[in-house]
Amino acid sequence: MADTKTYLEQDRFYHIYNHAVGNEQLFNSDNNYLFFLKLFKKYLLEYVDMYAYCLMPNHFHFIIKIKSEKEILNKSIVRGGNCPTRVQNPRRDGEASSISLLISKQFSHLFNSYSQSYNKENKRKGSLFMNRFKRKEIDNKEYLVKLIHYVHFNPVLADLSSDISEWKYSSYNVIVDNSFTSIARNQVIEMFNDKYNFVFCHKTEPEILGIE
Repeated sequence: MADTKTYLEQDRFYHIYNHAVGNEQLFNSDNNYLFFLKLFKKYLLEYVDMYAYCLMPNHFHFIIKIKSEKEILNKSIVRGGNCPTRVQNPRRDGEASSISLLISKQFSHLFNSYSQSYNKENKRKGSLFMNRFKRKEIDNKEYLVKLIHYVHFNPVLADLSSDISEWKYSSYNVIVDNSFTSIARNQVIEMFNDKYNFVFCHKTEPEILGIE
């Protein structure tokens, strides 16, 4: 079950999502969508692998895998950052590891930076996102595959697009084509066996529905 307190641990997959407050929008223009993705790369890409995403006018979905402790620490050393020098695992019940705290902090940087920019652009004040972001651990491949399908199909389910390939703000087209990407394209395609089956599976409505 998704919540706002699930710890984000190394080498595990998570579904990260959130919604705008009330009837607000998160994105009003191409620049908004692109800037949000730019901030994700800035704050998160050194610490997580992106497997799929979809940005919608009033909410977003990310499917990520947290990198290993070794990868995270190596990145920090190269950059001269202040990443935790150890992970507190095994941990006591109710105690978040330093990796979990770090990833949560980076997501906070992303949302705060985007909110400040969006508020300034739209002359608004106050919170833009609903509470803390929701996260759900994905603990089996079958569900992961179904969730990737669902995330890419979101614009069709919301009647924003008649075909998933028409929606510019998801990872579907990036995975299908051969252009450079920071998405874990090869790993995603392998989960669907090959690119042909990836495309074929995305032509029908997903089994998973109702995630907001």
